Amino acid sequence: MDSRAASERRVRAPVVGREGPITPSAGPPTSRSSDGERAQVHRRGWLVRRVLLAADLAALVTAFCVTELLFGWNHPDGGTVDPTRELLAFLATLPIWVVAAKIYGLYDRDVERNDYSTADDMGGLFHVVTVGAWLVFGIAQITAVVELDYRKLALFWALAIALLTIARTLARAAAKRSRAYVQNALILGAGDVGQLLARKILRHPEYRIKLVGFVDRQPKERGEGLRDLTVLGPPEELAAIVRRHRIERVIVAFSGDHHEETLSLVRSLSSLDVQTDLVPRLFEVVGAGAEIYTIEGIPAIGLPPFRLSRSSRLLKRTADIAASALGLLLLAPLFVVAAVLIKLDSRGPVFFRQRRVGEHETSFRIFKFRSMQIDADERKLVLAHLNRHAGPGGDDRMFKIDADPRLTRSGKALRRYSIDELPQLFNVLKGDMSLVGPRPLIPEEHRYVNEWARRRLDLKPGMTGLWQVLGRSSIPFSEMVKLDYVYASTWSIWNDLRLLGRTIPTVVRGNGGW
Repeated sequence: MDSRAASERRVRAPVVGREGPITPSAGPPTSRSSDGERAQVHRRGWLVRRVLLAADLAALVTAFCVTELLFGWNHPDGGTVDPTRELLAFLATLPIWVVAAKIYGLYDRDVERNDYSTADDMGGLFHVVTVGAWLVFGIAQITAVVELDYRKLALFWALAIALLTIARTLARAAAKRSRAYVQNALILGAGDVGQLLARKILRHPEYRIKLVGFVDRQPKERGEGLRDLTVLGPPEELAAIVRRHRIERVIVAFSGDHHEETLSLVRSLSSLDVQTDLVPRLFEVVGAGAEIYTIEGIPAIGLPPFRLSRSSRLLKRTADIAASALGLLLLAPLFVVAAVLIKLDSRGPVFFRQRRVGEHETSFRIFKFRSMQIDADERKLVLAHLNRHAGPGGDDRMFKIDADPRLTRSGKALRRYSIDELPQLFNVLKGDMSLVGPRPLIPEEHRYVNEWARRRLDLKPGMTGLWQVLGRSSIPFSEMVKLDYVYASTWSIWNDLRLLGRTIPTVVRGNGGW
């Protein structure tokens, strides 16, 4: 009896420094069959694979039908063709498209990665549609079942890529609203790294991860921002904890256990049907550009050299010029409307210009639409006590006020959808900034960046970046600097495109606070 009570106390032990823990709920309720047995609970993978499959089939069929409607049911050599025959022939190829998408991993990565989005699908979608379109065209030519021409093929190819992107975005948005998408997760290790991971997960409800608690034998003192998370028990009870709380994801941070004990625990997870995430040592320098390879069976993480070649810089600059020029042209009407609203709302200039620290620590003046009253700087000291980062556990090197009283009426709307940031396209066109890059700091903030962290400015600061898509002003200063360093040290054009793709939904959600 005494041993059982002691075990129960261990399971419910809170992280050191927290009194009166709240035992986390076991997750979403399960359905029960008629005989009282627990029925199978659908998980994220089951849901995502099915909604993405439905989205892909709908997009491909729509692309085919629109192509046929635009071209008509005409034979390339004249005359007409049987529309039913062409439609049935195309429907017969759908399994090939699905298998190709499966081979490219387009149905599995939402379970593996919490930050996975349709922007990450773009490379795979492009390959699948390109190869699939030419494959279908080749089969049609060889078998003579139907007659296709290059114009219809090109239109179908373009429509398929566009519609697949849209359909997958909508499908993921719908899936995330489902209870089945939520994953129960725990962190193995309640040290500094484990608690840091917990705070990051709690800051991002869009990951749809329900963090149940920690598993550790000797947790460190509880830090700020962990809400009601507790230590669920010691490592030797991991299997029982996973079953009890229906855990779907185990994140292995750095616990105090011996290497062999942790290794044994990770291996034991293979029989529990859970996604296992391993936080690597020296994770602060491992970014998206790192590659895993093996040396006689031993995995190694390869970090690319911390430099950009001339060709890479030329490619990045060319993309910046083209995109900023096109953006300024297309957004000119919006600029006019914003300027009129600013002038009608309050006295002062349309544009706000501020000194920022740029590439290689040179300074430049950043352009923004003015969203505050003209005496905003003079009132900054008076309102310092409202700084979100000045409280316990905060970082007063950053200045952000929720519901800032200095904002004008038009400024609130401009900031909500980050419209006030659009004039930075002028800075991009001039060469002061890039579309994607490190956060452009004011000199007062930059003076806190020291030693290795100053390498973040080996690249031009950006209108968006890791800091923007991962939390904007809610990210503490020290973490923001680390994110910028990781971005600069692992730059790739594909990573820039992915970050641009993830910026769009962030802006549409209207989070503000760029």
